[in-house]
Amino acid sequence: MVLLGALFGLGTAWAEGLGEVGKADAAAHNDTEKKETKKSRFTIGGYGEAVYSRNFYSDSYLRYTSADAHKDEKHSRFDLPHVVLMLGYDFGKGWSFGTEIEFEHGGTESAIEIEEEEGGEYESEIERGGEVALEQFWIQKSFCPQFNIRLGHIIVPVGATNAHHLPTEFFGVYRPEGENTIFPCTWHETGVSLWGQTGDWRYEALLIAGLDSERFGRKGWIHDGSASPYEFKIANSLAGAFRIDNYSIKGLRLSVSGYAGNSFHNTLKTPSSSYDNVKGTVLIGAFDFHFDRWNWVARGNFDYGHLSDSDVITAYNMDGTNTSPSPKQSVGSAALAAGIEVGYNIFSQINKLHQQGQKFYLFGRYDYYDSMYDTAPSIVDFQYCGRHRVAVGVNYYPIKDIVLKGEYSIGLLKSRYNNEPSLSFGVAYAGLFNM
Repeated sequence: MVLLGALFGLGTAWAEGLGEVGKADAAAHNDTEKKETKKSRFTIGGYGEAVYSRNFYSDSYLRYTSADAHKDEKHSRFDLPHVVLMLGYDFGKGWSFGTEIEFEHGGTESAIEIEEEEGGEYESEIERGGEVALEQFWIQKSFCPQFNIRLGHIIVPVGATNAHHLPTEFFGVYRPEGENTIFPCTWHETGVSLWGQTGDWRYEALLIAGLDSERFGRKGWIHDGSASPYEFKIANSLAGAFRIDNYSIKGLRLSVSGYAGNSFHNTLKTPSSSYDNVKGTVLIGAFDFHFDRWNWVARGNFDYGHLSDSDVITAYNMDGTNTSPSPKQSVGSAALAAGIEVGYNIFSQINKLHQQGQKFYLFGRYDYYDSMYDTAPSIVDFQYCGRHRVAVGVNYYPIKDIVLKGEYSIGLLKSRYNNEPSLSFGVAYAGLFNM
């Protein structure tokens, strides 16, 4: 159970695994227990998603600027959003290792896309140095359940989705759209984490590399600021993050999380001395909850972020050279995302299926998010960056670790734009392959 909690770090397995941290060393003094421990020292697991979407709206780069001309267009897509391999090893005496290798959208992180800012030209986009993403790589020392140190490349648990990003931990075919738009998702950085649990409380505090303001944009706010196009991550500025979870009420988790760090000077090219007082401070506050009881599951989140000096960052990025990794877009001084989903397990009322462990959830979800929720006076507010989204669908679990999903959703934009309805289907798994 130690490695179950470790590998799934910030997933639902924390609640099950944390109580076992520290027990392995005590058991090692018993020969029988020692043999049992050796059998489960190496753990392999993972998760993955395959998706088909029929989108009843245009995918043209001009669909917002020329909405009427693209009103009746449609498109479809197959996708592999995330396929992840998790490996872990328990060295004993409180030392453990974990890593998570992610193959996103098929496994390579260079892609061809149409650039809105350059007349719709095709452009090769390098999202992160390397062909696959190393999402986690850390060494951990566990002293007791209340105190553990993790060093290396780790998940930043700000917001609900970053902390609980396995496909069995949300109802939608894709990850919740609001947080997945304005935050890096899954957010991972190199640094140090202190975490532990005592009673009904769990805490985590992190010191990590700061974001890079050169990669901020209007539709994703700071989303791309954690990625690095280089073979290293710039750390001219460090940042802090935290998360606190409470489990006092049966079946309910209440959580708050946050982030603070400067971003403007965290770039490869050093700005001139005239920018010495520009910080580009990113502040994020988030609340989320999870309720699972009486065959109901409900989840929700509220996230608010602020960026100082957004007008200066916008001007600086737009003035960059054509070879700059910046998208050269305006960026908002504040972003917001809020969402709630509720589902009921119908199979709980069918004894035979319930006894077999099968579940069939009917669910509904509502989101509102805006990557330009507030803007500096000199910044144009692109109003299509704010939208409501409503979704209804089903999740069928034939067994605990596999889920088949179906969903109808619609993005509701302001009247000058076209709404964005979509029908999506997916299959996903999340689990350990051996213990």
